[in-house]
Amino acid sequence: MLTRKQNELLTYIRDRLAESGVSPSFEEMKDALALKSKSGVHRLISALEERGFIRRLPNRARALEIVKMPDTVASLSSGGRAPVSPPQAANDSVIDLPLHGRIAAGMPIEALEGQSTLPVPAALLGPGEHYALEVAGDSMVEVGILDGDYALIRKTDIAREGEIVVALINDEEATLKTYRREGQMIRLDPANRNYDPQRYRPEQVRVQGRLAGLLRRY
Repeated sequence: MLTRKQNELLTYIRDRLAESGVSPSFEEMKDALALKSKSGVHRLISALEERGFIRRLPNRARALEIVKMPDTVASLSSGGRAPVSPPQAANDSVIDLPLHGRIAAGMPIEALEGQSTLPVPAALLGPGEHYALEVAGDSMVEVGILDGDYALIRKTDIAREGEIVVALINDEEATLKTYRREGQMIRLDPANRNYDPQRYRPEQVRVQGRLAGLLRRY
């Protein structure tokens, strides 16, 4: 059984990974759990790692991976502890997502295509319709997206400022970048200082989804 704070942190990390594909910083975790110092976060992370709920990915900053979620989550209710329902998808449930080929995390390379599927743990996905893309290139490495990773994409044609999205350029080339508005232009930002932002007129860009998570095979 996890403590309430351990459960809160595990749930927060899971939700942030599902939302942005990137684990939160220790400062963000401290603020989210209303802790006084980051040393408390370190203790919680170590406890979750020892119990096999999370794993730290080597040689990468801010790289946490959810291994499993508890069957029940303890929370305070009417002054005592009461179990609440686990996430909607069972931890051992697997969904076959459409795998639409490769997408550039460097320069745009190709439009979405392909008919194969990728088995994905349902716990990694939130609501909505999803598909997967294999990442090619290194322009998003500073947010933990590496060449050969599988990007799990939630279908949407709307992007908010700062979201990592699949952008289709001129109906021909797809790329994975951070979406931003810059005056009358759309700017697609890499997460690698060796690459420059890409700027397009709004009519040149069609959003085809936002990053919901990452899958990595070893």
